[in-house]
Amino acid sequence: MEIEENAALIVVDVQKGFESGAWGRRDNPEAEGNMAALIDRWQETGRPVVFVRHDSSVAGSPLAPGSGGNAFKDFVEERRGRGAGPEVLVTKTVNSAFYGEPDLDAWLKGAAGGRRGQIVIVGIQTNMCNETTARMGGNLGYDVLFPLDAMHTFDLAGPFGWTLTAEELTRATAVSLHGGRFARVVTTEDVLKGTVS
Repeated sequence: MEIEENAALIVVDVQKGFESGAWGRRDNPEAEGNMAALIDRWQETGRPVVFVRHDSSVAGSPLAPGSGGNAFKDFVEERRGRGAGPEVLVTKTVNSAFYGEPDLDAWLKGAAGGRRGQIVIVGIQTNMCNETTARMGGNLGYDVLFPLDAMHTFDLAGPFGWTLTAEELTRATAVSLHGGRFARVVTTEDVLKGTVS
């Protein structure tokens, strides 16, 4: 797999509020290490990086602006501004990073010379903001890569007394995105190998 020179890494909602315990049990303890490896590679190679922050409008949310949980996790914050390539902070109040400020689609087209290119999505949560951003990216014409081991989610209760574990939700997201051709579900290793010049 070849990663384009101007492929953008979109780092979604890697915020301290997700460590609050409010969401319950999570999957993939290796997620943060894989996210860090991808951020490092993108910054080393001068590729564009998008840091996305969820500014929740829900009262009492651990991700509310002004709360400690709104801040990026330390391993992300310490990497911001250190790359050789373009970087932007997008803030949002909904699931999709394409409905944030500044306009992500416009920024990406600027970083890619006016065309829609390749994006790589990592972060939190797999089946929520990551999946929504991937679906929109696919609909907008981006080549979306979704390294499943560079993200995580939480167990979730739904209608009719149904519940799914984080692992089950992750598999469902992977099948829906890949099988529905919204994105190519890959691994961190796949992506890192594709950035070697």
